[in-house]
Amino acid sequence: MKFTPVPQRISLNFLKQISFLRSVSQAALYDLSAAASNHFYESGTMIFCEGDQTAGLYFIEDGRIKISRFTIEGREHILHVYGVGNTFNDVSALDGGRNPATAIAFTDATVWRISRADLQEVAKRHPELAWSLIESIASRTRSLVSLVESLSVRTVKGRLAHLLLEQAESNNANEVPRLMTHEEMASHLGTVREMIGRALNSLAAAEIIRVDRHQITILDIERLAAEAEI
Repeated sequence: MKFTPVPQRISLNFLKQISFLRSVSQAALYDLSAAASNHFYESGTMIFCEGDQTAGLYFIEDGRIKISRFTIEGREHILHVYGVGNTFNDVSALDGGRNPATAIAFTDATVWRISRADLQEVAKRHPELAWSLIESIASRTRSLVSLVESLSVRTVKGRLAHLLLEQAESNNANEVPRLMTHEEMASHLGTVREMIGRALNSLAAAEIIRVDRHQITILDIERLAAEAEI
């Protein structure tokens, strides 16, 4: 089963929780709500493929979505793992180009999709939405700059510390919401699984984190943040 569409309207309260929509008018949110369609994806389901025609803009209501690119040899590089309240596929929804990456349900997930044509129509009626979308893209650009810096400057342990902090922050707790496999972490951080194992063992030996079978718990967030800056 690829997805299950559900005939309902997205909650305006949910839309208000999305950072770049907080300054948008109630009327614009209502029009976005009317244009969005609801879909449920089981964990592991591919939502859309890199290189296909734009699938539109997505809002995550529940679960987590993995955004990846694949080499010709089939090796995966994880660009992001987004959670509740995040959007994805913003770039192709705005420029009309092909999907720049592949989206896969990292867990069971409920998302809302609005097509590029509908998004354009709503933005024409509500210019403040267009400006908010520009701000959203600018924010994503900053994140990409940060990613490039992380890959070029930080050690593997520093990149891993940064990833753990990001994942814990998205869960509003000192626990990473789902333990990625070493292979998934390696794909996300541009390294190999053996290096991830060493970095985790080093952080655990220093009593900065605790690694259980299915969970990573941050024991000392200040020291982990210090490792992320090295």
